[in-house]
Order: sequence, then C-alpha cells, then structure tokens
Amino acid sequence: MTVFKSGDLVVLKSGGPTMTVDTVNTDIFDDDKITGILCVWFLGDKLQRVRFDHQAIEPAPLERTPLEKTPLEEAPAASAAPPAEPAGDYQAVLDDMVDAMNPPTEAAASRAAAKKPKPAHAAKRGTVEGPTIAAGVGGSTIG
Repeated sequence: MTVFKSGDLVVLKSGGPTMTVDTVNTDIFDDDKITGILCVWFLGDKLQRVRFDHQAIEPAPLERTPLEKTPLEEAPAASAAPPAEPAGDYQAVLDDMVDAMNPPTEAAASRAAAKKPKPAHAAKRGTVEGPTIAAGVGGSTIG
C-alpha cells in the first residue's frame, strides 16, 4: 500500500489532472487506517478540492525536465501547450464533488440571509394559538 502525505503529487487511477495531497484523513481510533485523501488542484483560476478514497489515487508519474533527458530522447514539440481541460460528464462529476465539498460563498450566504421571513398568519377571531394551559396541579382545582 502506498503511503501518502501532504504535498505528494497524485492522479486518479482512472486519469485526470495532477493533484496535490492536502490532508490524509485517518480513523479516529487507528492512525494507520486511512479513511480518505483530500486533494487540491487548479482548474484555470479556480481551486478545486475533493476527498477521494485512498485506493482511487496513485502517485503522479515523475516528469523529467529537458535537462535531464538524454540526447536520444526527443523534447516534446508542444511543451508550452496547456493541459487539456476536463470535458463532458467527467467535468460535471468534478463540479458536483467540488460543490459538495466547498462551503457556499459569502455572496450566496448573504443572499440567503437577506431573504425576509414570511409574516405569520393572524389567528382567526375568537381563537387562540399556542399551548393549552390546564388549571390546577395533580387534578385538584383551585377555588
């Protein structure tokens, strides 16, 4: 089993962007039992943060810099090209996971707080709303 720690670079076994391990969650009673790995990465300017099962990720493959390559290895032709953005169903799943993990923004919270509560309906004439009050204690009446 691979041991992950904060700062490790990982990828999903099924593919996707290179992510950084933020936090390794363990069982409250057993520090050796991993319950999840919180990973972060950027999608454009937006920070993505999602918790994955530790069996779904693996260490990211190490990339060799052009200086480390031997003369027989070719340098990539489009080294300045940005990585491909996730698309389709994969992007929708990522967006749903990010929305579920991130707290609502301050703007959304202020909009929710700005909503005025609906006024309570007035009681009909002759009726009283609220708890029923019984006279006396223990079945006795006060006279």
